[in-house]
Order: sequence, then C-alpha cells, then structure tokens
Amino acid sequence: MSILDRLKEFREEEKRLTWEGTFREYLEIIKEKPEVAQTAHSRIYNMIKDAGVEEIDGKRSYKFFSNEIYGLEEAIERLVEEYFHSAAKRLDVRKRILLLMGPVSGGKSTLVSMLKRGLEKYSRSEDGAIYAIKGCPMHEDPLHLIPHHLREDFYNEYGIKVEGNLSPLNMMRLEQEYGGVIEEVIVQRILLSEDRRVGIGTFSPSDPKSQDIADLTGSIDFSTIAEYGSESDPRAYRFDGELNKANRGLMEFQEMLKCDEKFLWHLLSLTQEGNFKAGRFALISADEMIVAHTNEAEYKSFISNKKNEALHSRIIVMPIPYNLRVSEEEKIYKKMIKDSDISDVHIAPHALRVAAIFTILTRLKESKKQGVDVLKKLKLYDGQTVEGFNTQDVEEMKKEYQDEGMTGIDPRYVINRISSAIIRKELSSINALDVLRSIKEGLDQHASISKEDRERYINFISVARKEYDEIAKKEVQKAFVYSYEESAKTLMDNYLDNVEAFCNKNKLRDPLTGDEMNPDEKLMRSIEEQIGISENAKKAFREEILIRISAYARKGKRFDYNSHERLREAIQKKLFADLKDVVKITTSTKTPDENQLKKVNEVIARLIDDHGYNSVSANELLRYVGSLLNR
Repeated sequence: MSILDRLKEFREEEKRLTWEGTFREYLEIIKEKPEVAQTAHSRIYNMIKDAGVEEIDGKRSYKFFSNEIYGLEEAIERLVEEYFHSAAKRLDVRKRILLLMGPVSGGKSTLVSMLKRGLEKYSRSEDGAIYAIKGCPMHEDPLHLIPHHLREDFYNEYGIKVEGNLSPLNMMRLEQEYGGVIEEVIVQRILLSEDRRVGIGTFSPSDPKSQDIADLTGSIDFSTIAEYGSESDPRAYRFDGELNKANRGLMEFQEMLKCDEKFLWHLLSLTQEGNFKAGRFALISADEMIVAHTNEAEYKSFISNKKNEALHSRIIVMPIPYNLRVSEEEKIYKKMIKDSDISDVHIAPHALRVAAIFTILTRLKESKKQGVDVLKKLKLYDGQTVEGFNTQDVEEMKKEYQDEGMTGIDPRYVINRISSAIIRKELSSINALDVLRSIKEGLDQHASISKEDRERYINFISVARKEYDEIAKKEVQKAFVYSYEESAKTLMDNYLDNVEAFCNKNKLRDPLTGDEMNPDEKLMRSIEEQIGISENAKKAFREEILIRISAYARKGKRFDYNSHERLREAIQKKLFADLKDVVKITTSTKTPDENQLKKVNEVIARLIDDHGYNSVSANELLRYVGSLLNR
C-alpha cells in the first residue's frame, strides 16, 4: 500500500472514531460498556494488562513494555502491581505522585514515553474509548454533570462511582447554552494526543525566578476582561496549563525535585484531593496520573530537606535500576544501534555481548555468598548454569542489596564508544576487541568516574577480554569441527560404545583382533573432563547419557551428535584440542599449502554462513584465535 493510500486510510479511520451525541445518548454507551467511565489510573492499568501478561517462573512479564525495555521485569512487575493495579482499584495509592528513581539512561524516560504513546493508541481502541463534554478545554468527564445529591442513585442504577465537581466554565455553559437541561449537553469522543494537548501533558521546570504557575494551572486572559467584566468569569480564563490539558490522562513532571515549592503544592492538592486551585474560582477537579522521575542523589538531597517532610508521604518512589542481565543488555545495544546512523556498519558477533559483560560487571556488587565472585554472579543472573548453585541462590543474592544496579556504566556510554571507534577509524566492520579498546580509552575522558572506579573498570575490561578469548576459541572450534564432522561422529560413537559397556559392566570386542577388552577409561575421561565432569560425577553423567539413548530408542529415534548438548560440547572441545596444531598452522602460516588454504576457506565460509560474520571479521577472528593458541 502506497503512502497516499495509507493517508486516505488514516483519514477514514479518524472519521470512523468521531462520535458526538447528547448526555442521554452517552448514558446508553456506559450502560453497555461501564469501562468507558473508568478513571485515568484504571485506564492505564487496563492498557498495560490488555497488551498481554506472561507468567514465567512465578513472575509476571508485561508485553506492553517488552519491545522497548529490557531486563527490568522485576521493577516493572512491582510498578504495575503495587502502583497501577492498586490505583486502578481506587485505593489510596492513586492519591500519590509516582516518582521513578534510578540512574541516568536506565529507562525511566523511555517508560514514561511508552505510557504516553500507549495511551494515545489505546484511546483509539474500543476498550480505551474516552468521552468528554464538547467544547471543554479540559476535556471534562461528562458524569460531572450529575448533581451530587443524585450520584448515589446513579451508582445504584449504573454501578459507577462519580468523583469530582463540574468545572466553573461548564457550570456556566450548562446554564447559558443548555438552560440547565443536563440530558441535552453535547458529549464527544476524544483521542488522547500529546501534540494536540489532549489528555497528555509534560511540565518541565525552568528558572524559578521567571517561571509562572500559569504554566501549570492556566491564566487570566486579560484581553477578554473588558468583554466579560470580571476576572472571576470563567470565560476570561485560559484553561491551558499542563494540569488542565492532561486531565483524563497523564502528566509527566520532569525534574520535579528541582522545582519551586509552589508548583509542588499544586501537585499534592491534585493527587490527594483530586482538585487544584486556579484563578479566582472554586477548586477545579481533574482526573490524571502524575509521574515524575529523578536520580538517587537528587532524591536523597530532597528527603534530607526538612521543608519537604510533608511531601514525602505523598510520593510513591519506584526504583528503576539498570538492567543486570547480559543477554538483555545486548538487546538494549541492538535497539540503540538500530535507531542510530551506524546501523549499516557490520558489528561482529559477540562484540556487543562482550561490551555487555563489562557493563554488567560495573553494576554488580560483590555477593556475600561464599564461592561467588562477580563473574559467577553475572552468569547466574543471566540464567546460565554455574556448578554448585541453583535458582534459590540467585533469589537470595538479589535480596542482599536493595540498591544493586543503581550505579555503574550506562548503555549510552557504550554506544558512544562504539560510534567513536567506527567514526575515528572509518571502519566498515568492528569486533569485540575494537569495542573494548574504545571503552577503555573513553574511561579517561569520563568526568564522573572516580580514580578508584576507573581502576575497577579497567580490571573488568580484562575480565571481559578473557571471556571473549573463550568465546572466540569456541566459535572457531565449532567452525573447524564442522569441517571434521565425520571425525566428531566417529569420536562420539566410540565414546557411546565405551559408556554402554561401562554402565552394563560388559567388555568391548577389539574390531581388529576380536579380543575382549575393558571400556577405555582414558578415552571417556579425556572427553568428560572437557566440560568439567569430575571423577565423582562421571558415573552419574554416563548413566544420564544411557537413559537418554534408551528414551530415544523407545520413541523410534536415533541418538545422534546433536541429541545431548553437553556431550556435543565435550566432543567438540576434545576434537578441537586434538586439532589445535592444525589451527595454529593454518592461522599463522603466511603461505599455507593448498590443503591448509582449503581448510581455512571452509572455516571462513562456515563463520560467514552460519555464525553471522563477514569476510573481514571472520579473518580477524581466525588470526586472533591463532595468536591465542600460539601463546
């Protein structure tokens, strides 16, 4: 479909979503769909819930956030359940300002932006439809038209609670335009939009000396006073402050804790009582969620100020730490690169993973558990298997520190260093070593890093480099072993014959002499040791293999090279250990013979076709692994 067709389709959709009718007709709508009359907090909660919820290992994952925010599932679950869900049920939590607290570039702004964009989209759906009094600059809830003395009867008939008072402007319009006949007041469907200032607002404080409270609550239109004769005439007032325009939806309060006190008290009145003071009018009702964000240092400074004590209990603080999982950090980098101008540069496999390993190491705290260093903790947090530890240990580690993930290197720094390496060297391809080198160089220019932290970080770069050495060797190992696939299968069949004989306490027959012989313990151990199977654990491992073979046989399947992941890894490592000399020769000889050259080209082709390298990064990887093996 062309862009012109899409524009036409968009216009037709806008027309379809337009609805206008009397208050009487609006009541018919809410009789059929009571959710139309839900509060702003309830609408936000239902928007998140309707996008889908997954239960993974007893924890909830919300699909609404899954494509933009990575590795913060626990923080988001706490935010949704403890704040949005409770607020949707009209519990006291909705009378609090939501304050997201976390380090820079940790996802706070992204989270708020997602709520805004989500509300815009949700208000266009049937479940998220919102209606307001037509012509009201605050998009007021039509149910405010129902007089207070009839609200209990309305609840009994419709099952909907009505909160809030009719605004001064609509009170005047009801009398003058409709002659007090509430049923005839015109109601229309509204679509939330930050750009059009409908139901979504953003307040950003500036210089306290020059900023006017009118930015928040609206102001008198002096040009109309001569016409209307009084400042207390609601027609002489511009209801165009952020609190007015964000009614029915959400208002983001940027840098809230840096704001002047007079602005904060208006927020407290709105969240606590559901109304705020503007001009020479009675209190004006508004239904909106206030969300602010700050960092830990600013928050500590705020709560240490005695003048702010009354505000403390009116704020719900939700910590939003950095992600602490390597695989999720990789996704953050991929997303940031995709959105940047460096998306066309080839980034070799594992380059982002190695950067993520370094970054996560800077964010973790030493565990109090015996035998757990920071690298083991990193692997456990990422869901990897570490011998001697289980999921219960991981949960206990997460409870050791309340502020883990609140410090460390932010994702933006890593992307900046990757960009710097590409631009400076004008590279068309970048690998893990280029990334680590650039990160290290950038530490000297990072003004906020202390000398002590810089030394720690340089040590973490060394740890990440060692991890990459192992990854690189495995990568080449897989590509080389593929070229020797028949050798790998033969080695595995030989191992399985010996395991079967060992477990069944049988003898093997020599294929040449026909003599009976004991299972080859040396061969079995040489393979098992490759994946850290101890002498004490060998029997259990062999029995596990035999059980797997039997299970396959019962299902009529053949146990092959790919049937057991750990065994396959052990075979690959063993074969690669035996092939090390071949690798050394083929990667270090300047003029390899024809056979060696063929082998190198096979490996490079395998790295390109199956592992995501290009010819430059594949050749660089081979040379690097060759140098590692020659050390």
